[in-house]
Amino acid sequence: MTQITLDIACFSEAGIKPINEDSVGYKQPAESYALENKGISLALADGVSTAEAGREASHIAVERFLEEYYQTPDIWSVAGSGEKILSTINLRLFRQSHEFTTTTKGYLCTFSAVVIKSRTLHFFHVGDSRIYLLRDGVIKQLTTDHVATIDDNRTCLSRAIGMDSRLNLDYGHSDIRVGDRLLLTSDGVHDFIDSPQLEVLLGANSSASDIVDSIQFAAIAGNTDDNLSAVAVIVENLPESNLEDYSAQLTRLPFPPELQVGMKLDGYRVIREIFASSRSQLYLVCDEQSEDGQEHYYAMKTPSRNIEEDLSAIDRFIQEEWIGRRIHSPRVVKVIQQQRARTALYYLMEYVDGIGLDKWIAEHQPVSPKQSIAIVKQLAEGLKVFHNNEAIHQDLKPANIMLSNESILTGHPEIMIVDFGSVYVAGLAELQRPLIHEGALGTASYSDPLYLLGRNPGIQGDVYALGTIIYEIFTGQLPYGEQIEECRTAMDYDRLRYKSASEYNPHIPLWFDAALKKGVAFDLQQRYGNIDELLSDITQPNPVFLQADPVVEKNASSLTLWKLLSGFWFLSFLLVIYLFSRF
Repeated sequence: MTQITLDIACFSEAGIKPINEDSVGYKQPAESYALENKGISLALADGVSTAEAGREASHIAVERFLEEYYQTPDIWSVAGSGEKILSTINLRLFRQSHEFTTTTKGYLCTFSAVVIKSRTLHFFHVGDSRIYLLRDGVIKQLTTDHVATIDDNRTCLSRAIGMDSRLNLDYGHSDIRVGDRLLLTSDGVHDFIDSPQLEVLLGANSSASDIVDSIQFAAIAGNTDDNLSAVAVIVENLPESNLEDYSAQLTRLPFPPELQVGMKLDGYRVIREIFASSRSQLYLVCDEQSEDGQEHYYAMKTPSRNIEEDLSAIDRFIQEEWIGRRIHSPRVVKVIQQQRARTALYYLMEYVDGIGLDKWIAEHQPVSPKQSIAIVKQLAEGLKVFHNNEAIHQDLKPANIMLSNESILTGHPEIMIVDFGSVYVAGLAELQRPLIHEGALGTASYSDPLYLLGRNPGIQGDVYALGTIIYEIFTGQLPYGEQIEECRTAMDYDRLRYKSASEYNPHIPLWFDAALKKGVAFDLQQRYGNIDELLSDITQPNPVFLQADPVVEKNASSLTLWKLLSGFWFLSFLLVIYLFSRF
């Protein structure tokens, strides 16, 4: 079947300005599967010059979009994928903007992107960059400039990436034909070349490279006073059939059957079942159709038939694959990019040959402090990667953390977080619907009680889970005992009391125990605000925790006073007895 073939060229330069705050890029997948199911993407961003970090914003927006678009599940539509990605990028830049004290500073940029998949053109747009389509010699602007007029001579952006916590994004699509030409430009180009001239330049009988060269020269000749960037595309070949129907079929993939040892699914042979729950199954599989002819082993995750009628649960399962592809860390299991069509709903992860942290804890009591702290640091490293991607794990527990057998044998255990089932992505949740908690998403022993009470503690929820796991590593117990499993209301939690870790492990110092207590505090005002704060206080003594407890001191002072008063009264009593005995 004929594949998409495009002639693409781009340029971006500072012009007369000292730095270039624009960014451009495009991606043509080499793999035929990705090319057919994801298409070819192009993006252009213009950093807002009045913002402190416009350059950084434009580069982040372009690079993350081009990278993450191909990490979205192939059963997502182009529109859904783009909107989800840009929503998370926008929220990230918006939050980074809070580093600046003035509202005029921040991570702000315009953004325009095109995805050509099968015979359809999809575009996403925010700001005053532009996308043009030239067909049959006639140029048409596909986008609308998002600007507000201040007076006769001045305008300002009304929308931009990073401007607000919620992204107001323009999306559109149309058919694309062989011979069509596309042009993405920043305002440093189209503000200094009028449409008739752009129509002539884009329609020239030459390559995309020659076209962008002539556009760059024309903008400079027009006395552009801004950064100038452009991406030109000539559509040379398109598939004969429309893959939109195929995409629609993918979104209705059937649930796979209950797999047995020896069964095959899309070339993957089942070796054994690793795990099964009411929500999903995990199998060890061998790829018998790998391109290099070698046997490769993966973990295949399939949804349970228990959720077949639960659209929300199915949606969450599909999102797991995307979330996993966005997280890049040696402390987080790698989700495998699908290279061939699926006939059922599942996804693949790298296989970790090892044991769960829960089993390791049970087998290594009392633990080695050196090994335990090393494990805790790796856990913190993995969690911070989630947080840097605007994601909260929400279900961190020892059973979701694997230690490779090979690393255990060396005496230097290495961990890997292996589950994404309850991960909350801020930008994605805001795009679709507010987070709804039907009870705690994870295991009650490790999940922040605030989840059960209908609140979202954000990063501090993962801090609570990490604090609980650290406590269990060093004591083999839970900080509030097994009773926490029975709690259902705020009053139930109010009855619980933190149990000093030194009761179970006498070698735990006072300052370490105090850090654990703060890490698992029910009150967010008393709990650590992030992972680094907790990690700092458990790896080195916090002077605050070495000071005498003012409550204890007050109680001790009161006791001393009462002892003195009692002694005085006793002596007075003896004196009275002595005096009366003389009469």
